[in-house]
Amino acid sequence: MQPLMFRSQTGSIAIAHNGNLVNATSMKHQLEGQGSIFQSTSDTEVVAHLIKRSGFASLEEQFRNALTMLKGAYALAVMNEQQLMIALDPNGLRPLSLGRLGDAYVVASETCAFDIIGAEYVREVEPGELIVIDEDGLRSQRFSGTSNRAICSMEYIYFARPDSNLDEINVHTSRKNLGKQLAMESPVEADVVTGVPDSSISAAIGYAEQSGIPYELGMIKNRYVGRTFIQPSQELREQGVKMKLSPVRGVVEGKRVVMIDDSIVRGTTSKRIVNMLRDAGATEVHVRISSPPIKHPCFYGIDTSTSGELIAANHSLEEMREMMGADSLAFLSTDGLMEGIGRSDDSPNCGQCLACFTGSYPTEIYPDTLHPYAKV
Repeated sequence: MQPLMFRSQTGSIAIAHNGNLVNATSMKHQLEGQGSIFQSTSDTEVVAHLIKRSGFASLEEQFRNALTMLKGAYALAVMNEQQLMIALDPNGLRPLSLGRLGDAYVVASETCAFDIIGAEYVREVEPGELIVIDEDGLRSQRFSGTSNRAICSMEYIYFARPDSNLDEINVHTSRKNLGKQLAMESPVEADVVTGVPDSSISAAIGYAEQSGIPYELGMIKNRYVGRTFIQPSQELREQGVKMKLSPVRGVVEGKRVVMIDDSIVRGTTSKRIVNMLRDAGATEVHVRISSPPIKHPCFYGIDTSTSGELIAANHSLEEMREMMGADSLAFLSTDGLMEGIGRSDDSPNCGQCLACFTGSYPTEIYPDTLHPYAKV
Protein backbone atom coordinates (compact mmCIF):
# COMPACT_ATOMS: atom_id res chain seq x y z
CA MET A 1 0.00 0.00 0.00
CA GLN A 2 1.27 3.45 -0.87
CA PRO A 3 2.82 5.66 0.17
CA LEU A 4 5.96 3.54 0.33
CA MET A 5 8.20 4.48 3.25
CA PHE A 6 11.99 4.45 3.06
CA ARG A 7 14.33 5.11 5.98
CA SER A 8 18.06 5.81 5.91
CA GLN A 9 20.74 7.48 8.01
CA THR A 10 20.02 10.79 6.30
CA GLY A 11 16.28 10.73 6.98
CA SER A 12 13.00 9.21 5.85
CA ILE A 13 11.03 9.73 2.67
CA ALA A 14 7.54 8.66 1.56
CA ILE A 15 6.70 8.12 -2.12
CA ALA A 16 3.29 7.90 -3.78
CA HIS A 17 3.10 7.08 -7.49
CA ASN A 18 0.26 6.85 -10.00
CA GLY A 19 1.26 5.30 -13.32
CA ASN A 20 3.81 2.81 -14.56
CA LEU A 21 7.49 3.13 -15.50
CA VAL A 22 8.26 1.47 -18.82
CA ASN A 23 12.00 1.29 -18.05
CA ALA A 24 11.63 -0.06 -14.49
CA THR A 25 13.07 -3.49 -15.31
CA SER A 26 16.17 -2.14 -17.02
CA MET A 27 16.69 0.35 -14.19
CA LYS A 28 16.39 -2.44 -11.62
CA HIS A 29 19.05 -4.48 -13.42
CA GLN A 30 21.33 -1.45 -13.50
CA LEU A 31 20.76 -0.61 -9.83
CA GLU A 32 21.21 -4.21 -8.69
CA GLY A 33 24.52 -4.25 -10.53
CA GLN A 34 25.51 -1.25 -8.39
CA GLY A 35 24.56 -3.03 -5.16
CA SER A 36 20.92 -2.05 -4.64
CA ILE A 37 18.60 -4.63 -3.06
CA PHE A 38 14.88 -4.50 -3.86
CA GLN A 39 12.24 -5.57 -1.36
CA SER A 40 9.25 -5.60 -3.73
CA THR A 41 8.23 -5.85 -7.38
CA SER A 42 6.84 -2.30 -7.35
CA ASP A 43 8.33 0.06 -9.91
CA THR A 44 7.93 2.84 -7.31
CA GLU A 45 10.84 1.34 -5.37
CA VAL A 46 13.10 2.18 -8.33
CA VAL A 47 12.45 5.87 -7.67
CA ALA A 48 13.68 5.56 -4.07
CA HIS A 49 16.92 3.87 -5.12
CA LEU A 50 17.57 6.45 -7.83
CA ILE A 51 17.06 9.22 -5.27
CA LYS A 52 19.48 7.75 -2.74
CA ARG A 53 22.19 6.87 -5.28
CA SER A 54 22.26 10.27 -6.99
CA GLY A 55 25.11 11.71 -4.90
CA PHE A 56 23.48 15.13 -4.53
CA ALA A 57 23.22 16.76 -1.12
CA SER A 58 19.58 17.87 -0.99
CA LEU A 59 16.48 15.77 -1.53
CA GLU A 60 15.29 18.28 -4.12
CA GLU A 61 18.43 17.78 -6.22
CA GLN A 62 18.26 14.01 -5.71
CA PHE A 63 14.64 13.86 -6.86
CA ARG A 64 15.24 16.11 -9.87
CA ASN A 65 18.15 13.91 -10.96
CA ALA A 66 16.04 10.76 -10.54
CA LEU A 67 13.26 12.22 -12.70
CA THR A 68 15.62 12.57 -15.66
CA MET A 69 16.08 8.78 -15.68
CA LEU A 70 12.41 7.78 -15.50
CA LYS A 71 10.45 6.80 -18.61
CA GLY A 72 6.73 6.17 -18.88
CA ALA A 73 3.75 7.39 -16.87
CA TYR A 74 4.19 8.89 -13.45
CA ALA A 75 2.45 11.36 -11.20
CA LEU A 76 4.76 11.38 -8.19
CA ALA A 77 4.63 12.80 -4.69
CA VAL A 78 7.79 12.58 -2.56
CA MET A 79 7.80 13.83 1.01
CA ASN A 80 10.18 14.12 3.95
CA GLU A 81 9.82 16.00 7.23
CA GLN A 82 10.51 19.38 5.59
CA GLN A 83 9.28 19.23 1.99
CA LEU A 84 6.59 17.90 -0.32
CA MET A 85 7.67 17.53 -3.95
CA ILE A 86 5.41 16.59 -6.84
CA ALA A 87 6.22 15.83 -10.46
CA LEU A 88 4.38 14.82 -13.61
CA ASP A 89 5.92 12.92 -16.53
CA PRO A 90 6.76 14.92 -19.70
CA ASN A 91 3.67 13.60 -21.53
CA GLY A 92 1.27 14.16 -18.63
CA LEU A 93 -0.12 10.64 -19.03
CA ARG A 94 -1.74 10.69 -15.59
CA PRO A 95 -3.70 13.61 -14.09
CA LEU A 96 -2.29 15.71 -11.25
CA SER A 97 -3.69 18.94 -9.79
CA LEU A 98 -2.70 21.55 -7.25
CA GLY A 99 -5.07 23.13 -4.73
CA ARG A 100 -5.11 25.37 -1.66
CA LEU A 101 -6.62 24.78 1.76
CA GLY A 102 -6.24 27.94 3.79
CA ASP A 103 -2.52 28.73 3.87
CA ALA A 104 -1.58 25.19 2.83
CA TYR A 105 -1.17 23.56 -0.57
CA VAL A 106 -2.77 20.23 -1.40
CA VAL A 107 -2.18 17.86 -4.31
CA ALA A 108 -4.49 15.26 -5.83
CA SER A 109 -4.89 13.12 -8.93
CA GLU A 110 -8.48 14.31 -9.29
CA THR A 111 -10.02 17.69 -8.58
CA CYS A 112 -13.02 16.09 -6.85
CA ALA A 113 -10.70 15.41 -3.88
CA PHE A 114 -10.44 19.18 -3.33
CA ASP A 115 -14.22 19.51 -3.15
CA ILE A 116 -14.42 16.83 -0.46
CA ILE A 117 -12.00 18.62 1.89
CA GLY A 118 -13.12 22.15 1.03
CA ALA A 119 -9.95 23.09 -0.83
CA GLU A 120 -9.74 25.52 -3.74
CA TYR A 121 -8.51 24.28 -7.11
CA VAL A 122 -5.48 26.27 -8.30
CA ARG A 123 -4.25 24.64 -11.51
CA GLU A 124 -3.07 21.50 -13.25
CA VAL A 125 0.51 20.38 -12.73
CA GLU A 126 2.21 20.78 -16.10
CA PRO A 127 3.85 17.85 -17.90
CA GLY A 128 7.57 17.82 -17.08
CA GLU A 129 7.06 20.10 -14.06
CA LEU A 130 8.58 19.66 -10.60
CA ILE A 131 6.94 21.56 -7.74
CA VAL A 132 8.55 21.93 -4.30
CA ILE A 133 6.39 22.93 -1.32
CA ASP A 134 7.96 23.80 2.04
CA GLU A 135 7.83 26.43 4.77
CA ASP A 136 8.96 29.06 2.25
CA GLY A 137 5.95 28.40 0.02
CA LEU A 138 5.79 26.92 -3.46
CA ARG A 139 8.32 27.02 -6.28
CA SER A 140 8.14 25.45 -9.69
CA GLN A 141 10.80 24.30 -12.12
CA ARG A 142 11.03 22.14 -15.22
CA PHE A 143 12.99 18.89 -15.24
CA SER A 144 12.13 18.07 -18.86
CA GLY A 145 11.61 19.86 -22.13
CA THR A 146 8.13 20.37 -23.52
CA SER A 147 6.41 17.26 -24.87
CA ASN A 148 3.02 16.82 -26.49
CA ARG A 149 0.36 16.31 -23.82
CA ALA A 150 -0.98 12.77 -23.97
CA ILE A 151 -3.27 12.25 -20.99
CA CYS A 152 -4.72 8.72 -20.80
CA SER A 153 -8.04 8.54 -22.66
CA MET A 154 -9.30 5.92 -20.20
CA GLU A 155 -9.28 8.59 -17.47
CA TYR A 156 -12.14 10.30 -19.33
CA ILE A 157 -13.80 7.06 -20.39
CA TYR A 158 -13.61 5.03 -17.18
CA PHE A 159 -11.15 5.82 -14.39
CA ALA A 160 -11.88 9.34 -13.20
CA ARG A 161 -14.89 10.36 -11.17
CA PRO A 162 -17.50 12.32 -13.17
CA ASP A 163 -17.24 15.33 -10.87
CA SER A 164 -13.53 15.78 -11.66
CA ASN A 165 -11.99 18.11 -14.22
CA LEU A 166 -8.98 16.73 -16.10
CA ASP A 167 -6.86 19.11 -18.16
CA GLU A 168 -9.67 21.68 -17.64
CA ILE A 169 -12.27 19.28 -19.14
CA ASN A 170 -15.19 18.04 -17.01
CA VAL A 171 -15.39 14.25 -16.98
CA HIS A 172 -19.19 13.96 -16.78
CA THR A 173 -19.65 16.38 -19.66
CA SER A 174 -17.14 14.56 -21.83
CA ARG A 175 -18.73 11.16 -21.10
CA LYS A 176 -22.18 12.53 -21.88
CA ASN A 177 -20.86 13.85 -25.18
CA LEU A 178 -19.32 10.45 -25.92
CA GLY A 179 -22.79 8.96 -25.53
CA LYS A 180 -24.25 11.55 -27.91
CA GLN A 181 -21.54 10.80 -30.48
CA LEU A 182 -22.26 7.09 -30.10
CA ALA A 183 -25.97 7.64 -30.72
CA MET A 184 -25.19 9.57 -33.90
CA GLU A 185 -22.75 6.93 -35.15
CA SER A 186 -24.67 3.80 -34.11
CA PRO A 187 -28.45 4.37 -33.75
CA VAL A 188 -30.83 1.48 -33.07
CA GLU A 189 -34.58 1.06 -32.52
CA ALA A 190 -35.22 0.28 -28.86
CA ASP A 191 -37.50 1.00 -25.91
CA VAL A 192 -35.04 1.89 -23.17
CA VAL A 193 -31.42 2.97 -22.68
CA THR A 194 -29.51 1.86 -19.60
CA GLY A 195 -25.90 2.28 -18.53
CA VAL A 196 -23.58 -0.07 -16.66
CA PRO A 197 -23.03 1.62 -13.27
CA ASP A 198 -21.18 3.78 -12.51
CA SER A 199 -18.78 4.91 -15.21
CA SER A 200 -21.23 4.40 -18.09
CA ILE A 201 -24.18 6.33 -16.64
CA SER A 202 -23.09 9.68 -18.11
CA ALA A 203 -22.64 8.18 -21.58
CA ALA A 204 -26.02 6.45 -21.33
CA ILE A 205 -27.71 9.76 -20.48
CA GLY A 206 -26.06 11.34 -23.53
CA TYR A 207 -27.11 8.46 -25.78
CA ALA A 208 -30.70 8.73 -24.53
CA GLU A 209 -30.82 12.49 -25.05
CA GLN A 210 -29.47 12.27 -28.58
CA SER A 211 -31.56 9.27 -29.64
CA GLY A 212 -34.83 10.24 -27.92
CA ILE A 213 -35.04 6.80 -26.28
CA PRO A 214 -35.87 7.06 -22.55
CA TYR A 215 -33.05 6.48 -20.07
CA GLU A 216 -33.89 4.11 -17.22
CA LEU A 217 -31.99 2.63 -14.29
CA GLY A 218 -31.87 -0.90 -15.65
CA MET A 219 -29.03 -2.14 -13.42
CA ILE A 220 -28.13 -1.63 -9.77
CA LYS A 221 -24.57 -1.77 -8.49
CA ASN A 222 -23.47 -3.46 -5.29
CA ARG A 223 -21.35 -0.75 -3.68
CA TYR A 224 -19.13 -3.22 -1.85
CA VAL A 225 -17.56 -4.89 -4.89
CA GLY A 226 -14.51 -3.36 -6.58
CA ARG A 227 -13.67 -3.03 -10.27
CA THR A 228 -13.74 -6.41 -11.95
CA PHE A 229 -11.52 -6.05 -15.00
CA ILE A 230 -8.42 -5.60 -12.79
CA GLN A 231 -9.04 -8.80 -10.82
CA PRO A 232 -6.07 -11.17 -11.20
CA SER A 233 -7.92 -14.22 -12.57
CA GLN A 234 -10.80 -14.96 -14.95
CA GLU A 235 -12.67 -16.88 -12.26
CA LEU A 236 -12.53 -13.93 -9.87
CA ARG A 237 -13.58 -11.51 -12.63
CA GLU A 238 -16.65 -13.60 -13.50
CA GLN A 239 -17.59 -14.03 -9.85
CA GLY A 240 -17.15 -10.30 -9.30
CA VAL A 241 -19.48 -9.38 -12.17
CA LYS A 242 -22.24 -11.59 -10.76
CA MET A 243 -21.91 -10.01 -7.32
CA LYS A 244 -21.44 -6.51 -8.66
CA LEU A 245 -24.60 -5.90 -10.70
CA SER A 246 -28.28 -6.76 -10.53
CA PRO A 247 -30.81 -6.08 -13.32
CA VAL A 248 -34.04 -4.22 -12.53
CA ARG A 249 -36.68 -6.60 -13.92
CA GLY A 250 -39.45 -4.04 -13.78
CA VAL A 251 -37.48 -1.77 -16.11
CA VAL A 252 -36.14 -4.24 -18.71
CA GLU A 253 -38.76 -6.98 -18.84
CA GLY A 254 -40.43 -7.13 -22.26
CA LYS A 255 -38.25 -4.26 -23.54
CA ARG A 256 -35.69 -3.76 -26.30
CA VAL A 257 -32.71 -2.55 -24.29
CA VAL A 258 -29.72 -0.46 -25.38
CA MET A 259 -26.95 -1.34 -22.92
CA ILE A 260 -24.26 1.36 -22.79
CA ASP A 261 -20.85 0.38 -21.45
CA ASP A 262 -17.70 2.49 -21.39
CA SER A 263 -15.29 -0.13 -22.76
CA ILE A 264 -14.72 -3.81 -23.43
CA VAL A 265 -11.39 -5.23 -22.28
CA ARG A 266 -11.66 -8.99 -21.95
CA GLY A 267 -15.40 -9.28 -22.62
CA THR A 268 -16.16 -10.93 -19.27
CA THR A 269 -18.39 -8.21 -17.90
CA SER A 270 -20.34 -7.54 -21.12
CA LYS A 271 -21.24 -11.19 -21.67
CA ARG A 272 -22.49 -11.58 -18.11
CA ILE A 273 -24.54 -8.39 -18.25
CA VAL A 274 -26.19 -9.34 -21.53
CA ASN A 275 -27.16 -12.71 -20.02
CA MET A 276 -28.49 -11.04 -16.88
CA LEU A 277 -30.63 -8.64 -18.89
CA ARG A 278 -32.06 -11.51 -20.95
CA ASP A 279 -32.75 -13.52 -17.79
CA ALA A 280 -34.61 -10.47 -16.46
CA GLY A 281 -36.90 -10.52 -19.50
CA ALA A 282 -35.28 -8.18 -22.03
CA THR A 283 -36.47 -9.13 -25.54
CA GLU A 284 -33.46 -7.57 -27.27
CA VAL A 285 -30.11 -6.36 -25.96
CA HIS A 286 -28.14 -3.94 -28.13
CA VAL A 287 -24.65 -3.22 -26.79
CA ARG A 288 -23.11 0.18 -27.47
CA ILE A 289 -19.59 1.01 -26.26
CA SER A 290 -18.64 4.66 -25.67
CA SER A 291 -14.99 4.11 -26.64
CA PRO A 292 -13.16 2.54 -29.59
CA PRO A 293 -12.15 -1.15 -29.47
CA ILE A 294 -9.17 -1.75 -27.16
CA LYS A 295 -6.78 -3.68 -29.41
CA HIS A 296 -3.36 -2.90 -27.96
CA PRO A 297 -1.80 -3.46 -24.52
CA CYS A 298 -1.23 -0.60 -22.10
CA PHE A 299 2.15 -0.15 -20.41
CA TYR A 300 1.27 2.98 -18.44
CA GLY A 301 -0.65 1.61 -15.48
CA ILE A 302 -3.62 -0.43 -16.75
CA ASP A 303 -3.46 -4.18 -16.19
CA THR A 304 -3.55 -5.21 -19.86
CA SER A 305 0.05 -6.02 -20.77
CA THR A 306 -0.65 -8.47 -23.62
CA SER A 307 -2.90 -8.30 -26.66
CA GLY A 308 -3.90 -11.92 -25.97
CA GLU A 309 -6.02 -10.64 -23.07
CA LEU A 310 -7.96 -8.22 -25.28
CA ILE A 311 -11.07 -9.55 -26.97
CA ALA A 312 -11.08 -6.84 -29.66
CA ALA A 313 -7.49 -7.71 -30.65
CA ASN A 314 -8.40 -11.29 -31.43
CA HIS A 315 -11.99 -11.26 -32.71
CA SER A 316 -14.05 -9.44 -35.29
CA LEU A 317 -17.03 -7.29 -34.36
CA GLU A 318 -19.44 -10.07 -35.34
CA GLU A 319 -17.47 -12.66 -33.38
CA MET A 320 -17.57 -10.45 -30.29
CA ARG A 321 -21.31 -9.92 -30.71
CA GLU A 322 -21.87 -13.67 -30.89
CA MET A 323 -19.62 -14.36 -27.92
CA MET A 324 -21.53 -11.96 -25.67
CA GLY A 325 -24.95 -12.96 -27.05
CA ALA A 326 -26.03 -9.44 -28.02
CA ASP A 327 -28.47 -8.60 -30.80
CA SER A 328 -26.09 -5.91 -32.05
CA LEU A 329 -22.76 -4.41 -31.04
CA ALA A 330 -21.08 -1.12 -31.95
CA PHE A 331 -18.12 0.91 -30.70
CA LEU A 332 -17.45 4.63 -30.81
CA SER A 333 -14.93 5.71 -33.46
CA THR A 334 -11.60 7.30 -32.52
CA ASP A 335 -12.73 10.55 -34.17
CA GLY A 336 -15.95 10.38 -32.17
CA LEU A 337 -13.93 9.91 -28.99
CA MET A 338 -11.85 13.01 -29.65
CA GLU A 339 -14.92 15.03 -30.63
CA GLY A 340 -16.77 13.95 -27.50
CA ILE A 341 -13.90 14.82 -25.16
CA GLY A 342 -13.52 18.14 -26.93
CA ARG A 343 -10.02 17.85 -28.33
CA SER A 344 -8.68 19.61 -31.40
CA ASP A 345 -6.50 17.95 -34.01
CA ASP A 346 -3.62 20.44 -33.88
CA SER A 347 -1.09 18.08 -32.25
CA PRO A 348 0.04 14.50 -33.00
CA ASN A 349 -1.80 13.02 -30.00
CA CYS A 350 -4.42 15.78 -29.81
CA GLY A 351 -3.76 15.97 -26.05
CA GLN A 352 -4.72 12.32 -25.56
CA CYS A 353 -2.95 8.99 -25.32
CA LEU A 354 -4.79 6.73 -27.78
CA ALA A 355 -2.29 3.85 -27.64
CA CYS A 356 -4.72 1.14 -26.52
CA PHE A 357 -6.94 1.98 -29.51
CA THR A 358 -4.41 2.83 -32.22
CA GLY A 359 -1.14 1.19 -31.13
CA SER A 360 0.66 4.55 -31.34
CA TYR A 361 2.53 4.97 -28.02
CA PRO A 362 3.60 8.44 -26.84
CA THR A 363 6.82 7.09 -25.29
CA GLU A 364 9.43 4.54 -26.22
CA ILE A 365 8.47 1.02 -25.11
CA TYR A 366 11.48 -0.88 -23.81
CA PRO A 367 11.91 -4.57 -24.78
CA ASP A 368 12.09 -5.69 -21.14
CA THR A 369 8.73 -4.00 -20.52
CA LEU A 370 6.98 -6.35 -22.92
CA HIS A 371 5.33 -9.53 -21.76
CA PRO A 372 6.76 -12.52 -23.73
CA TYR A 373 3.44 -12.83 -25.59
CA ALA A 374 2.73 -9.13 -26.05
CA LYS A 375 2.16 -7.72 -29.52
CA VAL A 376 2.65 -4.00 -29.97
